[in-house]
Amino acid sequence: MAFELPDLPYSHDALASLGMSRETLEYHHDLHHKAYVDNGNKLIAGTEWESKTLEDIVKGTYASGAVAQSGIFNNASQHWNHMQFWEMMGPNGNSMPGELAKAIDESFGAVEKFKQDFSAAGAGQFGSGWCWLVKNADGSLAVTKTENGVNPLCFNQTALLGCDVWEHSYYIDFRNKRPAYLANFLDNLVNWENVASRM
Repeated sequence: MAFELPDLPYSHDALASLGMSRETLEYHHDLHHKAYVDNGNKLIAGTEWESKTLEDIVKGTYASGAVAQSGIFNNASQHWNHMQFWEMMGPNGNSMPGELAKAIDESFGAVEKFKQDFSAAGAGQFGSGWCWLVKNADGSLAVTKTENGVNPLCFNQTALLGCDVWEHSYYIDFRNKRPAYLANFLDNLVNWENVASRM
């Protein structure tokens, strides 16, 4: 099935007062994300992946490890990553639901410790990639980081929260200050209700 670029779940300027400008969202969503959609559609046309779900394409092309399918994986995975990313943020400054705070406390000792670990994973990801809060198959929570477009689907994990640490995600607003971008993401941009709904 053909990929489609979803609309943002809020206006382009909805996050501006929270540290993510209209310009960033116009570049990031309207250009970068659209490129993954357009390139992905060209690459899957006429292949075995054309009728598969996005999740099946991500998992199948990653598992195959075939160089010939790396382009399909990169574009499909980045499309999936960005669809989650837009939904994981919001303008309403949601507080963290109690069930999520409790699960994070149990896994990390405290919400602040989780934020430190998450920020360290994102800041420590060399080059382009993502940092994640994931739920493992056994129900435990963990912070991970992945290079380029790799995501938790590749490891049979559930993505609860992900932050894009490719430079195009933060350079307009934060220049080269990735740690400041990550701190702002956690403090001001995350839609914690959405994160909790993924549990």
